[in-house]
Amino acid sequence: MKILAVDTYDVRFPTSSSLDGSDAMNPDPDYSAAYVVLRTDSALEGHGFTYTIGRGNEVCLAAVEAIAPFVVGRDAEVFFADMRGFWRLVTGDSQLRWIGPEKGAIHLAAAAIVNAVWDLYAKSRGKPLWKLWADMEPEELVRCLDFKYVTDALSPDEAVAMLRGQASTKAVREGEMRASGYPTYTTAAGWLGYSDDKVRQLAREARAQGWTHFKMKLGRDLESDMRRAALLREEIGANGKLMVDANQVWEVAEAIEWITALSPFDLYWVEEPTNPDDVLGHVEIAKAVAPVRLATGEHAHNRVMFKQFLQSGSMGFCQVDACRVGGVSEALVVVLLARKYDVPVCPHGGGVGLSEVVQHLSFFDYIAVSGTLTDRVIEHVGHLHEHFRSPVVLDGACYALPTEPGCTEMLPASRDAYLFPR
Repeated sequence: MKILAVDTYDVRFPTSSSLDGSDAMNPDPDYSAAYVVLRTDSALEGHGFTYTIGRGNEVCLAAVEAIAPFVVGRDAEVFFADMRGFWRLVTGDSQLRWIGPEKGAIHLAAAAIVNAVWDLYAKSRGKPLWKLWADMEPEELVRCLDFKYVTDALSPDEAVAMLRGQASTKAVREGEMRASGYPTYTTAAGWLGYSDDKVRQLAREARAQGWTHFKMKLGRDLESDMRRAALLREEIGANGKLMVDANQVWEVAEAIEWITALSPFDLYWVEEPTNPDDVLGHVEIAKAVAPVRLATGEHAHNRVMFKQFLQSGSMGFCQVDACRVGGVSEALVVVLLARKYDVPVCPHGGGVGLSEVVQHLSFFDYIAVSGTLTDRVIEHVGHLHEHFRSPVVLDGACYALPTEPGCTEMLPASRDAYLFPR
């Protein structure tokens, strides 16, 4: 199966007009996808993307087009037989690597291509992506992944042993997921641009639908944030889980001050309290606000950053984003690292198509890696799912186990309708 072309699409949804997605750092996001289709000489196509919030999407697409010559004309089955080698091919060119390395637009672009190849791989085997991974022998899966720079924290042999330890009971957990699905939390009620009345209404609706975990955006005004936190706590009840997300706006000392002020509302986690690269800052905050835990990772750009956060003990919840690290290949390494350090994986799903992708990581994590749902939830944002061929399926407040082959694929009509003029 030869890859004939890498087609690119600049897809942007005007979410800024409705304030969906608004937060303290990003007041007017237009949820967007630098979208990739791998055309082959067969009936199959590989679909992948990386996520942006509007301007800059064209930069990611230019980077995709710079990487594309490494895959065009190649036999996809050769890639499938050596996914680690494929990942190194698209992330390791010495000249392109210079404008990373393994970070920024060039890494986002690599993620789009990596995710498209995994989508093609799973479709070629007639399996959803989580199932492709779960059915692999531990040694086979580990051979797909690149542990370079993290072997001081987790060696390939340790990863194999970790997977081997869960292998005999995978089928039981797969059956559980088919029956009950994976728990989610909702961000839909807590966007910063929403009025108090809208927050109250959406929280009541979500609670009635079965949600027990709610996330609220904050970080612009402490008095307003405390009012909104009190409102949301009132609506979700004493047993509801309340998470808050500052989206990186605070200095370290500010974060400690604000989290301390908000602690009477029984915070389940505080997300992205400061600069997403500041490992030592997170350590200082985590020590000061314990037992409140910090959630971070959606802007952590590679496995090395996750290694440092996990080793430091400052990451209470691992929010890996499979479109910011080097695609699901690198995200799987992060999932294994998080298991090593006993940190729950709650992937970032707050963007167009992200839930459709990261659900595969969470299902795989439970079935084959961690074997537990304790403190584990997937983010659910309640818009734009209708644009995908196999959108996430909610059963109450849980995601149903995906059954369609592949990973995720945007509907051609939606892709074309929201195509940004280039």
